[in-house]
Amino acid sequence: MEARLAPAMSALFACLLASHAFGAVVLPKYNVSVNEVSVSGLSSGAYMAAQMHVAYSKTIRKGAGIVAGGPVYCSQGNLLVATGPCMADTGSRNLPYLASVISIWSSNGYIDSTSNLASSRVYLFSGTLDSTVRQAVMNDLKTMYGNYIPAANISYKNNVAAEHAMPTDYFGNACSVKDTPYINNCNFDTAGAILTWLYGALVAKNVGTLGGTFINFDQSAFWGNFNPTTHGMASTGYAYVPAACTAGQACKLHVALHGCKQNVATVGTAFYQHAGYNRWADTNKIVVLYPQATTTLANPNGCWDWWGYDDVNFPAKSGGQMVAIKTMIDRITSGNSAAPFTCNHWYDSNYWHVYFGRAYIGSDGQVYAVNSNQYLGFYSVAAYTDVRRTSSGYYAYGSCP
Repeated sequence: MEARLAPAMSALFACLLASHAFGAVVLPKYNVSVNEVSVSGLSSGAYMAAQMHVAYSKTIRKGAGIVAGGPVYCSQGNLLVATGPCMADTGSRNLPYLASVISIWSSNGYIDSTSNLASSRVYLFSGTLDSTVRQAVMNDLKTMYGNYIPAANISYKNNVAAEHAMPTDYFGNACSVKDTPYINNCNFDTAGAILTWLYGALVAKNVGTLGGTFINFDQSAFWGNFNPTTHGMASTGYAYVPAACTAGQACKLHVALHGCKQNVATVGTAFYQHAGYNRWADTNKIVVLYPQATTTLANPNGCWDWWGYDDVNFPAKSGGQMVAIKTMIDRITSGNSAAPFTCNHWYDSNYWHVYFGRAYIGSDGQVYAVNSNQYLGFYSVAAYTDVRRTSSGYYAYGSCP
């Protein structure tokens, strides 16, 4: 009897989850090449953007814009390190150690090879008044990127008297203020500077009424229809889509990640409508994706996972939030649509994943998912991992849109 009830209960659970995203659409596919993908973020979104750029360097080829962030894996999975050395600059970030870890990850497939970064570009912004993520922290990110990217491809703006916020040239608090919605009018167009640095010369931005549309899409689809709110992500996300992209013209994709206390549930439309990206996107055929984090007991400020509050694999290709956003990119890009999905799930030890052919043991003795080559955990065959099967292979914390 219990075995017969299980499928019915699972179906009911899925329906209940879907109700949380009532009115949200399925994230569409657009005519976007994987060669035209970039990412940026503020604060926790900055840390998330940098770790996505490094982990998925084969996909995020154009590069990254980082506003008030720090070195990849700076937290080392420790909240006290995250808030101390990685934000307040109370102690060393030990760059040689972080570089050695990234080198190991690059060689064993935990992240994409860092050699892919050589052709990408990075734009860094740090306000001189930033009292949350000190400039010394951002300086170390610049140094870290210098290990992988030519100096000519790195731009660092660090002379604006800005507090901890997204600087714009038209919206928000005074530049010296640190307060909700953490968008400041600094007479400096950070979004424009990021997009221009990453994509080259752009058509002048639209300063009038936008001609595209905002969509509210279902994020639960990217957690295999499980509830993303238990993993620090909201049920729905947003995107701005220029009319030309809706019409099927060739477009670019930029992923913009909000900071802590800056999701829609906290600040409403402020970030996804007024961070400055959409004005440039409208005239330059750029789809702007705005994934949404949410609060949890371990994450009361609605930050992105850059210290491991949800997942020990947070900085890797197999990290839960990382995979969710990466799969959103795959859905949008013209050459990487992964649908349809078979949506089978197995939560099992990695030993049994290998036994049943869902994973394999690499030359380094670690366990990787078949086809996606995602690393399945720090503890090799003894780890327990949620592996999900799609039409294109097996994924750790994968999605079933």
